[in-house]
Amino acid sequence: MKSRINALVLELCPDGVEKKTLEECCIILDKKRKPVTKAAREAGEYPYYGANGIQDYVSDYLFDGTFVLVGEDGSVITKAGTPVVTWATGKIWVNNHAHIISEKDGVLLRYLYHYLQTIDISPLIHGNIPKLTGGDFRNLTIAVPPVPVQREIVRILDNFAELTAEITEKLTAELTARKKQYEYYRDALLNFGVHRGGTLETKWRTLGEICDILTGYPFDSAQFKKSGVRLMRGMNIKRGGLVFDESIDRYWESSKGLEKYLLDAGDIVISMDGSLVGKSFGTVAESDLPLLLVQRVARIRAVQANQRYVYHYISCKFPHYVELKKTKGAIPHISQKDISNFQIAIPEVDVQNKIAEVLDNFDAICSDLNIGLPAEIEARKKQYEYYRDMLLTFAAADDIILTDRQTDRQTDRQTDRQTDRQTDRA
Repeated sequence: MKSRINALVLELCPDGVEKKTLEECCIILDKKRKPVTKAAREAGEYPYYGANGIQDYVSDYLFDGTFVLVGEDGSVITKAGTPVVTWATGKIWVNNHAHIISEKDGVLLRYLYHYLQTIDISPLIHGNIPKLTGGDFRNLTIAVPPVPVQREIVRILDNFAELTAEITEKLTAELTARKKQYEYYRDALLNFGVHRGGTLETKWRTLGEICDILTGYPFDSAQFKKSGVRLMRGMNIKRGGLVFDESIDRYWESSKGLEKYLLDAGDIVISMDGSLVGKSFGTVAESDLPLLLVQRVARIRAVQANQRYVYHYISCKFPHYVELKKTKGAIPHISQKDISNFQIAIPEVDVQNKIAEVLDNFDAICSDLNIGLPAEIEARKKQYEYYRDMLLTFAAADDIILTDRQTDRQTDRQTDRQTDRQTDRA
């Protein structure tokens, strides 16, 4: 791959690859942008772009064609320090938070799209609101090999991008199918009394009768630490499971005197307020421990039932129950009493165990796909970035950029000249 690019460069530009400013490589259309406040926008079919992509759809357009957009202010820089770059086609509207460029003869727009994603703009970004100014944007340095070289680089990188998109689509479809399969069997297994040929005799109990239910301790947020015992807060509980991340995790110095609030592996935790109340719950894994329970989070620990059976029943029936019970204010919430009064069907223990086993198998498949999908996407992304950086990296020498082989050849020529001079002096 790299050798083919090097061969093309050596053939088409033996003296090296030229450097140019961005404004020499494209048509900059920033003066034609126009912001429209959300209140003034009329809904329609045309994408309305901002710094990091589509923000809305509006009834009119400013541009028609193929463009590259680069974030100007706000969301303008990635974690890697590179620009936020968007490929846009068709009839679009662009506000003043994104630079917009189109193609100029001699430089493929798709080449610029890939190349811009390799430039470190972190030294150019300053202020409370990150901004890539028009001047800095226009003066970004671009390595411009001949068009055949650009075309080959684009072909290779687009192939990687297409492969990533294809794999993502297939894995996402597989995950969706497995989730629907799980939900189908879960709902069928947990709808007691509706099977053809008669009803399944079962007892009904409240969650409070069969489980130990505890709400968390009111920790003082001013005393949160950066290390210690991690806290189980509502924001760690998402739709479909628990999430731990350094951006949201908080810690308490010690669990001494708070042993009552320590969680165990297998405990069910439910967020008691917020927009996802009743929809966000999960089970604690051994690897999550130790964890301390925080107020407005409920811990459910089965005493007279199979814990996994209780979890699957909650995932099936609890969201609908909460819709009827939650408060209707700005921040919906449910009480411990609401949770305790939730009715649950309790069949014989062997039936509970069998239902839990079947649904756990489906749950494990979904969990594996949930883990595997982001990992596979990330692996493909890194593969693309590796080849992109490799293909678009040239050794710099003044205003000409050389390939590695050209650099070696130039060094050899310099060495030969020095040897000749030394020979002449001798």
